[in-house]
Amino acid sequence: MLFNTLAAPSLELRNRIVMAPMTRSRAVEGNTPNALMAEYYGQRATAGLIISEGTSPSPNGLGYARIPGLFNEAHVQGWKLVTDAVHAKGGKIFVQLMHTGRVSHVANLPAGAEVLAPMAEVCPGEMHTDTQGMQPHSAPRAMTEDDIAHAVAEYARSAQLAIEAGFDGVELHAANGYLIEQFLNAHVNQRTDAYGGSIKGRNRFALEVVRATVAAIGANRVGIRVSPCGVFNGTGAYPDVEAQYLAFTEELAQLGILYVHLLDHSALGAPPVPAELKFRLRVAFHGVFILAGGFDRASAESALNAGHANLIAFARPFIANPDLVERMQSKARLNPVDMATFYTPGPKGYTDYPALGA
Repeated sequence: MLFNTLAAPSLELRNRIVMAPMTRSRAVEGNTPNALMAEYYGQRATAGLIISEGTSPSPNGLGYARIPGLFNEAHVQGWKLVTDAVHAKGGKIFVQLMHTGRVSHVANLPAGAEVLAPMAEVCPGEMHTDTQGMQPHSAPRAMTEDDIAHAVAEYARSAQLAIEAGFDGVELHAANGYLIEQFLNAHVNQRTDAYGGSIKGRNRFALEVVRATVAAIGANRVGIRVSPCGVFNGTGAYPDVEAQYLAFTEELAQLGILYVHLLDHSALGAPPVPAELKFRLRVAFHGVFILAGGFDRASAESALNAGHANLIAFARPFIANPDLVERMQSKARLNPVDMATFYTPGPKGYTDYPALGA
């Protein structure tokens, strides 16, 4: 089934293979996409669906060095280079909207931006800055209700700009400990107002973002990525995590969004998402269901044949193999990944991986 087509509302895919979103830090000028990024995505356009690297809907969400934004006209024009390159090869591409929230350092932010989060608690760990090397995360300011309303509006406006830039839709990044998950996760969100303190409160910000994005571009162009058992950036499981995500997914189903993208980090050493929870979320959501996390061709085929998902996302194999679809079809050897060039500027380790027969 991996190489079968998929017809879904607003989207027809030529195979069931998704290129997962992966930060690559190549937006070197004003966090603006460029011709090098267009070449990279164009090389990988044989995927049924590409989901772009995390892209900030706000100056305040540019927490990492050289990640792209999508909140001004320059960003729109830069992303048009990318979407044109993918569409020219018959591919489909969604942009992943990722506000880093407290996973940030002020040295990475543009002038006038600030680090915001549900709480004024510093994210554990360090991050790279181009000017100061590795640094502890910067202290965030706790968001007021006005800040929250402004952030919701930024997501909606960025989604509109995504359509102007030629994207086929948007994925809201509610995983990996970034802003949306900072509200979802009980370890990070200990607010006592309407945006915390209960399942309903912790889900509120995420659902407001989803509703605003749906209102801006239509439900059939909206997906969301979740990682309920992830541990990145100070998250992790808590007693009612399964009940919360089931309630959240039921709300998403009612809103009629296109897909839910479930990430299991166990291949990288995190606790697995329980099989029973995956099943319950799959049943609760009536649209397209994407699974990600350590798949190869055999395990992807098995998951699809068992009805566990409609699509399977692959991450690192796509970094080193621009022709991953062809390699999996022919069972060819995969190129090894050069981890040292994951986040470095320039084409090395980015657009110079060889295709079959090169």
